[in-house]
Amino acid sequence: METPLYFQASQSWRVAYPAAHVGVLVMLDVVNPPQHHDLAARRTALEGELRERYAGLDRRAMLERPELKAYQDYYRRFDKSYHVQLQLESVVLKEKPIASGAGLVAAMFMAELDNLLLTAGHDLDALRLPLTLDVALGTESYVLMRGSPQTPKNGDMMISDREGIVSSIVHGPDQRTQITPQTRNVVFTVYAPAGIGADDVRKHLGDLEGNVRLLAPAARVDLMEIYGP
Repeated sequence: METPLYFQASQSWRVAYPAAHVGVLVMLDVVNPPQHHDLAARRTALEGELRERYAGLDRRAMLERPELKAYQDYYRRFDKSYHVQLQLESVVLKEKPIASGAGLVAAMFMAELDNLLLTAGHDLDALRLPLTLDVALGTESYVLMRGSPQTPKNGDMMISDREGIVSSIVHGPDQRTQITPQTRNVVFTVYAPAGIGADDVRKHLGDLEGNVRLLAPAARVDLMEIYGP
């Protein structure tokens, strides 16, 4: 059976962000339980690994990580801060636990904190393919997960399906295609601005796949691809 066209990048994006990458992971036959023993154990282990990895570093020193610097440079253009950095500080400096959402969302959050790469998740069956990576004009609108309408920032990277925007870097994912307890097929997209290479994105996708397989060992990868220069 031929793989459907899941994703494409516009020429506008390639011109505006010639050094950026976006990764896409499509997994079929997944499950999304509210809790899962193996994933919870991995989450606890990751908390310890992160605290050991950043032991002795203050906030300023942590920001010298190349991944965080890349996102800070991107977000600064829009007068925003990178939320994954704030979550990392919460776990490492304040010793708070990693947020424990439902299975697929928790798997995504864990990979984000481990690799510091911004990731969005969507229910594949709620999407109208293909997804298109583009640059926002600042005139579009979509509904955020919390239910409020949002106009993306002019120049921000965004991803849309045939019905509308499903995520942007600065404002995050939409409500319409969010992962639910009934999700059985999932798409993860990884935004990587200049300063983060294809190998970093590839490792992140592999780690994310591994987390999902703790929930669904028989899940199938239908696409794992990196788009960029």
